This record gives sequence, structure tokens and C-alpha cells, in this order.
Amino acid sequence: MFSKRYFLILIIITALSCSKFSDFGNINQNPGATTEPIPSALLTNVLATLGNDTWDAAFTGSAGLTTVSGLYCQYFSETQYTELSTYAKTNINWDNYYLGKLYDLQTIINYNSDQATSAKAAIYGSNNNQIAIARILKVYLFSLLTDSYGDLPYFGALKADNGIVIFDAQELIYNDFFKELSEVVEQFDNGNAVLGDILFNGDVIMWRKFANSLHALLALHLSQVNPAMASSEFNAALYAQDGVFEFNENAQLNYPGVNYYNPVYVYYVSALQLRLAVSQTMTDWLLGRSDNRINAYGTASLGFPYGLTRDSALSFSNANPGWARILQGENTSSSAPFPILTSAEVFLARAEAAQRKWTTEDAATLYKNGIAESWKYWGVYDDVAFNSYILQSYISLTDNDALQKICEQEWTAHYPNGPRGWTVWRRTGYPNLIPAIGSISNKIPTRFSYGNNEYSTNTENVSNAAAQYNVNGETDSQYGIIWWDTP
Repeated sequence: MFSKRYFLILIIITALSCSKFSDFGNINQNPGATTEPIPSALLTNVLATLGNDTWDAAFTGSAGLTTVSGLYCQYFSETQYTELSTYAKTNINWDNYYLGKLYDLQTIINYNSDQATSAKAAIYGSNNNQIAIARILKVYLFSLLTDSYGDLPYFGALKADNGIVIFDAQELIYNDFFKELSEVVEQFDNGNAVLGDILFNGDVIMWRKFANSLHALLALHLSQVNPAMASSEFNAALYAQDGVFEFNENAQLNYPGVNYYNPVYVYYVSALQLRLAVSQTMTDWLLGRSDNRINAYGTASLGFPYGLTRDSALSFSNANPGWARILQGENTSSSAPFPILTSAEVFLARAEAAQRKWTTEDAATLYKNGIAESWKYWGVYDDVAFNSYILQSYISLTDNDALQKICEQEWTAHYPNGPRGWTVWRRTGYPNLIPAIGSISNKIPTRFSYGNNEYSTNTENVSNAAAQYNVNGETDSQYGIIWWDTP
């Protein structure tokens, strides 16, 4: 996994690839001209791929994690090759995270922390701020990994070892997430803006808000396994310096449309462009509630039935060529912004926390604000339509199923972020997803099995970790239960 032969490859790849973002960040040097790391280039590279980490339409194990997650939570349906959405076992490798993005972030931290190099690193912005941003992004990426796999290499990772790294318990990893996110809020200073920051352009307040918002959402993941800690951490995030995202405050990537593109656009111009659809699960949910997001989440209101066999999928596609493609219009352009974490998601998280009595905030107000922010983000807000929508019995919080409604709205607002949609369903059971029609197991997977590369390079440690995810005699089962996902 971390063998030294990969690091030479990584240096070569970084040198060749960083320059392609010269129009997408504040990078004034040629990375290929020096063997020393250029923090601004490394940061831009990591940030530029966050859209892929949020939603990735590639179908290979070397790509991001989110296509499979988006299928499992039924945001999307496969239209031709339906193995993933009928739950064929996958062994997805995580090398591009450990050997790429995470290693780049650790390099930024090391370069700015080492007294021998910190003065050189300061050319690219405040040392403290570079370190703080890298720490936040490490938590973001590691959370994607651990929420998908469970236990994994964390404390001993990214240290240029020989690939033999123990797996850490997810509970301990989460404890460190909360420590990291609390500390970085205090670490930011008023020094020079960080170069290469294409997410917030060096705005320290927005980085604090992003860290706190991520902290709050991760705290929700503990709602079943440790509600006391979840409540404590949620409040710590909510009342930390600069707070969380409020109205119209979002972490989104604004793609230039040159050299680097919106990930959905890339999907549409690829050879895979007709393999995914908006699932009928999503379109039925939206249509049944007269939800205006139906006009943004796909090109049509006709969703594709979820989890069909290949023959049935081809039959449906041929008979219904107008099925909904993912997103619509301007949201699929090469320069369209792409959401990483939105105010809508944060308001709804606060609504859930209030409904669980973790805070003294008003759940109904936060819930309404969250839905409105989601409608506004996707450009479908209308006062008359929204006021009518919010009063429907399916939507109103006036009855005894308020928590279910909040969680279902979280699932809806997270779209197209597959990992978050999958997480909401796993930790709450909402919405009530029906397993794929064409599946043999009749169960929706609850984790990813470890990648084959890990079994080749870190055999003993991955085997020990895999043993705890034993289901019906199958080790490393995709139906194993990770720490926070209590059955």
C-alpha cells in the first residue's frame, strides 16, 4: 500500500500533473523544475478532485468511491451493466487516496512544520493556515474512507513505511477527527493567504465554518452508537469560533471549464455517459411530494427502475429513451460549480440534532430553512411553490414522524453526494429503501470490502481487520457492520 517504490511514481505524477491546474489556482512556479514540493500545487490538486470524491461516474476500482455509494443509496440506477446495483461484491482499492491526495496533504503539513523548510513553505502562505487546511482535508478524505470500509490504516499511515501498516479501530479514528477539527479552528492565524486555495481563496472564516460544519455532520454519525458523545461533539462544532455554514454559505468548487472540468460534465463526454440514470426511487420521492428539485436533479421526471437485471434494464431503456439523465442544463456544463458541503445540509443536520434534543434550537425552523436552502442552491425556489410544499402532510413536522421526515430530507439534500446519502440510510434506516429487484442477497451492502492490492501488500493486517466483518461465514463481507452503524 505505501511501499517506497510508489513514492517515486507519485513524485513523477505530481510533477507532470500539477501544471495542468495553472489556470485553476494560484500557482506561479513550474512543479517540474524542482524536486522540492510546491504546497500551492499540491493543495490545488487535492481540492480540484474533491468533486470526484463527492460524485464520481467512473466504474473502476481505481476511481473514487462515490459511484458505488450513490448506487447503494439509490440516487442512481445502472442502465446497461447492472452488477454494482445488484450488489456484486467489489474490492475497491484505495491507493489513489493514500498514495495521492492524502500523501500530498501530509507533505504540506511536513513541509510547513519542519524548521528546515518552514521558511520556504511560507512563500505560499501562512505556515499555520497551510497546515490547518491540510488537516481539515485529511479528515474529509479519511472520513470518506472509514465510512466506506470501517477500520483502516490511519495513525501509522503516510509515513513512508514499507507498506506494512496496522488497521486502526474506527472509533479511535473518529475520536481523532473531532480532536483535529477542534484544534484547527484555533490554529488559523491572520498571516498571508494560502496560495492554491481554489475552494475559499484564503478566506480563514470560511475554512473555520467548513471545519465546524464537517465536525457537526460527522458527529451525527454517532447518533446510534454513542448519542452522548454525538451530542457533545455536535454542540462543540455548532458553538466553535465562527460557527457553521449559515444562509447561502457553501463549500463548492467553481470549475474554470479549461484544463479542469465539472465532474458531471466529464462523465457526459466520456464513454460511460449512458450508463447511469436518476433512479426511480429518487424521482418517485420527489414527484410524490411535488418537490421542485425534480427539475434540477435530472433531465426528466422519468426515473430508471433501480437494480434491474441487465436484460430488464436494456428492455426498459429501449422502451423509454427519455429516462432521466443525471442533473440538467447548466448544472452539467464544463464550468458549472459543484457542491462539496452546503448550507442546506448543515441546516438539516441542525434540525436533526434539535429533534434529538441535543440542542435548544427549533427543529421546525431549521428544517424549513434547510429545505429552502436546498431549493435555492439548485435554482428551483419559488415562494408560492415552497410555501405550498412545506405545508403538505408528507413534509410538515406537526406529527410524530418528524425525525423520519428530517432524515429523508437530508437524504434528498445530499444528492448527488453518494457517500452522505448512503450514510444517512445506514445510520437511520431512512428512507425505507427496497433492495435491488435483481439482487441475489436481497440486502443492500453496508460497507466496501477491502481492495485486492491491500491483500497483496499488507496481508496480515488487512486479514485481521477483515475478520471482524464476517457474515454467514464470509470474511470481509460487504454486509458487515461498521462501528457507528449499529444494527
